[in-house]
Amino acid sequence: MLGIYFSGTGNSRYCVELFLRQYSPDAKAISIESPDAAHEIQKHQELVIGYPVQYSNLPKMLRDFVAANDQLWCRKRIFVIATMGLFSGDGAGVLARLLRRYDAVITGGLHIKMPDSICDEPMLKRSLSKNQQLVRQAELKINCAANAFIRGTPPQEGLGPLSHFIGLFGQRLYFYNKTRSYSDKLKINIAKCVGCGQCVQLCPMSNLSLNMDKKHAAPGTQCTMCYRCANRCPTQAITLLGKKVIEQGCVEKYLLK
Repeated sequence: MLGIYFSGTGNSRYCVELFLRQYSPDAKAISIESPDAAHEIQKHQELVIGYPVQYSNLPKMLRDFVAANDQLWCRKRIFVIATMGLFSGDGAGVLARLLRRYDAVITGGLHIKMPDSICDEPMLKRSLSKNQQLVRQAELKINCAANAFIRGTPPQEGLGPLSHFIGLFGQRLYFYNKTRSYSDKLKINIAKCVGCGQCVQLCPMSNLSLNMDKKHAAPGTQCTMCYRCANRCPTQAITLLGKKVIEQGCVEKYLLK
């Protein structure tokens, strides 16, 4: 089995890697950003794919990756893991339906609640202890799901018609434009930005650049809303949905030692 993931702050990567460790110590995971991703997918028949749900939909970058590699999915057996900060009726089902168009076989789906990566919206923030509890609960759920997969009874979360209805009318119908195309809403506070270039290196879309005099970063129009840059910026100069960074966090912050 091969694990594939798209991950902004590490939640989806962590979940895929944990599932694989429980399933088989020899299984490996690879990001869709890797130049070897398509080649590795081609070599494996059994896949697990993980990603963060955005407004009960797929990140645009992942959707484009699947479409650009449409010939890879035929007859692949795929288990889908969708991570989310709040809820999603059919977070796993959105990718499942897309992959079925390319003749993939969907073996199951799993919804995992994780610490929210949207660091500039105060209403979405939880305490450190609550986020640590979320991760612990996620770990237990993933271990149970991997054991069920081994027994031949993988969970089917987000794949049925009722889940589709909930996902569509719960969020996706009202926020479809948020994920239909890449965002041009990423903002850099040039009074805070020190031009360190970390965001430029981190961005999976090469959507950030340093201006000619290297004094601050500048955003483009191809943001896939992964929040990687905003959560890693050392001066909290980057926002997307909100006006200021409330609390930065990546999955490592919430792992209990």
